[in-house]
Amino acid sequence: MSATALRHLLVTGGAGFIGSAFVRQRLAAEPDLRITVLDKLTYAGSLENLPEISRNSRLRFVQGDICDRSAVESVAREADAIVNFAAESHVDRSLLDAGEFLQTDVLGTLVLLDAARRYGHQRFLQVSTDEVYGHVGSGRSREWEALAPRSPYSATKAGAEMLVHAYHTSFGVPTLITRGSNTYGPYQFPEKIIPLFITNALADLPLPIYGDGSAVRDYVYVDDHVGAIAYVLEKGELGTVYNVGAGAEISGVEVADAVLDLCNKPSSLKHFVKDRPGHDYRYALEVTRIHALGWRATITFADGLRRAVDWYRSNEGWWRRRKEAEFWKFYQRNYQGLPTRATPQ
Repeated sequence: MSATALRHLLVTGGAGFIGSAFVRQRLAAEPDLRITVLDKLTYAGSLENLPEISRNSRLRFVQGDICDRSAVESVAREADAIVNFAAESHVDRSLLDAGEFLQTDVLGTLVLLDAARRYGHQRFLQVSTDEVYGHVGSGRSREWEALAPRSPYSATKAGAEMLVHAYHTSFGVPTLITRGSNTYGPYQFPEKIIPLFITNALADLPLPIYGDGSAVRDYVYVDDHVGAIAYVLEKGELGTVYNVGAGAEISGVEVADAVLDLCNKPSSLKHFVKDRPGHDYRYALEVTRIHALGWRATITFADGLRRAVDWYRSNEGWWRRRKEAEFWKFYQRNYQGLPTRATPQ
């Protein structure tokens, strides 16, 4: 990050899935960089995702909520830049209860922008999602196209983006936005499709597939995604949005088939469930703009999925600790009628 001379990053949501991958990657790649992680440690965040905490003097962890102005200001004043991963991010949970999404994704972003403005940060990077584009029937979404979110989750992420744009235009805050496609890999909480399918398969449980399984997503491996964020943070043009995708468009039923094959489990574990309300059936990103910065995805879906399966197989204790009573309460509410333990053969 020499181009921006960043020495100290505030990474919010840095104990979550993508945030922790960014922290681990940056500490390994940049020996002079210091990172402060601010994370509320909700159900999806954990210090287990940051094993470097106990042995790396360049990494500091602070437990706190991005909606808490005093907590944010106590860490923001020391940083050169903010990278905001903190968010409620699961569409299914937003359909059940949207209030927390509005609070964290919109109001929390506002608090962070106020801190960036007050302390004159060199960069404010908002990590967003391709879901703000809504369903893409044909072609690919380009950064300058109108947003059309269709779930409470994507609506709050779009709202956060509007605030970021407004603070750049009105107050000159040096902002950047990345819109990433579906991301997967180690340490992902097992409510999202790929870790859910993997951990259910390993436990001989049904794989819940929405509708007929034809919904298509562009999957990007987490190490590629956070590498793209680092590129944008260093080289991106201020006030600009960058799509981050790998061009790996795969349907839900194809994901299930691939997981079952890698786990050596029968196709009879596929279970089609009632479709999600307002389901977006395709996301697809035009990525010319980020390619011009020099970034390209390097990990194919086949290779990335193999790595993910191997990690979850080798870290059974990690995911079983997350699939306990509260998880299964949500699971049964969302996938009504599906068993939470294997049926004897």
